[in-house]
Amino acid sequence: MFDIELEKFFQYLQSERQYSPHTLSNYRRDISGFILYCQQNNLTDWSAIDSQHVRDYVSRLHRQGLAGKSLQRLLSSLRSLFRHLLKQQKIRANPANGLRAPKSQKKLPEVLSPDALDHLLNLEGSDAESLRDRAIMELFYGCGLRLSELTGLNMDSINWGEQILVVTGKGNKQRRVPFGNKSRDAMQNWLKQRDLLLAENETAVFISLKGIRITPRSVETQLKKRAREKGMFQRIYPHLLRHSFASHILESSGDLRAVQELLGHANLSTTQIYTHVDFQHLANVYDAAHPRARRKKNSTE
Repeated sequence: MFDIELEKFFQYLQSERQYSPHTLSNYRRDISGFILYCQQNNLTDWSAIDSQHVRDYVSRLHRQGLAGKSLQRLLSSLRSLFRHLLKQQKIRANPANGLRAPKSQKKLPEVLSPDALDHLLNLEGSDAESLRDRAIMELFYGCGLRLSELTGLNMDSINWGEQILVVTGKGNKQRRVPFGNKSRDAMQNWLKQRDLLLAENETAVFISLKGIRITPRSVETQLKKRAREKGMFQRIYPHLLRHSFASHILESSGDLRAVQELLGHANLSTTQIYTHVDFQHLANVYDAAHPRARRKKNSTE
């Protein structure tokens, strides 16, 4: 009996809230697991679900090793579902309200050094694939784009006069991101080849060799390929270049608010993780260079 209301809920998220396919997929996965738990416990009506059932389900997943961040997303999904059911008068109270997931330790994002990035971005070759891949990497690092933002770029997203990209981020929110001369030159070199490959009516900036919009998976594969060609055995992925962009900008400017705007973070707390990356770099310099730090490490007293 859950199916009808669930489909109404997902339709609401898609049409009214305009959630992305990726977010919808996460919501479906989270909620499907909880519905299965309800069915296994003979809960056949929305009104029979209370906060103890939600707490028990979250605790069970926590014991199985699910990370705090995933549990937080699960609770967010369930709160949204029950808010919808409350409006539809299917329940009298939201059983997920007031429940918090166990906190997980924040993992500092990986970043590449400027020298490593120069090595990666110095991509030789004048063929279409090489020119495209270089432009892709320049935009990831030069603009701090998410993977979905890059693959979603259309030709009318580019303002050449102001050197601005209009990017559609999470929640279909748009922001304006400046790009530098390196990114401009790489894109212009690629676009000359793009015009030769383009399928009819295709508007994407980045396309496959078949002339259609490139897929996120293809971009990830190409980055790994280019890293291997450069003799870089560290895992290279789109968000690593975004992390590096944010860390390097913050290290140079110290302007956390500006980095927040450039990245398209809704909350400043999300951006603040990069202050820890910067401090970790300083701490490593201290450990390597400070006489007292060296003495403490080497001392056998």
